[in-house]
Amino acid sequence: MLIAQQKKKDNIAEYLLYMWQVEDTIRANSMDIEKIKHNIIDRFDQPEEVKSEMAEWYENLIEMMRLEHLEKGGHLQINKNVIIDLSGLHQRLLKSSKEPFYTAAFYKTLPYIVELRSKAGDDKAGELETCFTALYGVLMLRLQKKEVSLQTMEAVKQISTFLAILSEKYKQDRDGKLELED
Repeated sequence: MLIAQQKKKDNIAEYLLYMWQVEDTIRANSMDIEKIKHNIIDRFDQPEEVKSEMAEWYENLIEMMRLEHLEKGGHLQINKNVIIDLSGLHQRLLKSSKEPFYTAAFYKTLPYIVELRSKAGDDKAGELETCFTALYGVLMLRLQKKEVSLQTMEAVKQISTFLAILSEKYKQDRDGKLELED
């Protein structure tokens, strides 16, 4: 919970990837708060009050996942909303003549997005979700200590750079410091 709050404040891309990992962690623990307490919360060296807040946070997420029928897969609406917000900002940035650096970063990333989407079959996500899915997939491969090809790492490096720029623009926009109008 504390980690999520800090990531949401500092870097929206890291926040979203973290929340996807939390969703998978909840599923890996059979959506059972007692397992989550034992396997996750109890491992933190925190006062009981903080652990209680963490348990409540996980319980709320479990309830949302059940209500949204996400026991086997998929993402919470609150996380989909982050993608929706980022997509709206992304479109505004692309339309702005004040953001040539952002536009250039996107067009440098676009070939990787197109290639990834071509491999997705019928399950085609939007451009940004494709980027996040790629980063999350590589994160999972690394956690499993599986090999990641040089070509994939090249794509991930560019996608990461692009999402870092978008995250910074999101933070500027949230803080009222982004000027896109001419």
